[in-house]
Amino acid sequence: MTPEGKIKAKVNRMLAPYIERGDIWKFMPVQMGMGAPALDYILCVKGYFVSIETKVPGKQLTPRQELTSSAMNKAGGKVFVVFDEMSLAYAHTEIEFMLRYAK
Repeated sequence: MTPEGKIKAKVNRMLAPYIERGDIWKFMPVQMGMGAPALDYILCVKGYFVSIETKVPGKQLTPRQELTSSAMNKAGGKVFVVFDEMSLAYAHTEIEFMLRYAK
């Protein structure tokens, strides 16, 4: 498994119980160079739009990912970049907050 794949596996484990309960809908687009760009995870968290991009520690978002992230934020979405245990815990805490105070 690639280093980024290991991070995605951790994100998937974190999301799994919520998906099983129906609290989160998850889509992981496969980028083929066609259509609008996206990040690794597109989520609906009880009415909130959330996206997660996974990165190996030390790697930054690409310019295209920065534009996508900015557009999502501007439209009212929430974007998390997960690269280690602390950033995963932050995303998890924020998602828990969204679920607790769902629209």
